[in-house]
Amino acid sequence: MTPTVTHATPAAIWAALSHVPDPEIPVVSITDMGMVRDVSVDGGRVTVTFTPTFSGCPALHVIRDSIEQAVRDLGVADVEVRSTLTPPWTTDWIGDDARERLREYGIAPPAPAEHGLIQLDAEPTRCPRCGSLNVRMTASFGPTLCKRMYVCESCREPFEGFKSV
Repeated sequence: MTPTVTHATPAAIWAALSHVPDPEIPVVSITDMGMVRDVSVDGGRVTVTFTPTFSGCPALHVIRDSIEQAVRDLGVADVEVRSTLTPPWTTDWIGDDARERLREYGIAPPAPAEHGLIQLDAEPTRCPRCGSLNVRMTASFGPTLCKRMYVCESCREPFEGFKSV
């Protein structure tokens, strides 16, 4: 049985959440992606608020359960996980280090978002493998709504690229 910790610190909770991987991209955490918006501690109760990358994200329950488990693993018994869509998540919240890990993983990181809206025209995308801008979009939607599919005309490798939102 896990002992109940009544005074978990926000710093300890943020540290624990930094180890919760994005369920679709395991090389980055939910904090790297900027999904965790707030951590509050009120006595023995911890509330974590997060913003999903897309409102209809099929991994919402996985993210919520993973957040709750990470906090419970600290010994906290009273955990509330809230999701909010305001303000909407933007790719600008992805940390610089996470952008580099996305590139190393084979996903082109997003360009800066413009006004927080999904861009209908694909921004110039650099191949995460060879760095070429000589790429061709092959599908507007990838395995998730937040990505497009590309092929590099220089190295001939297919890759995913994040949409800027």
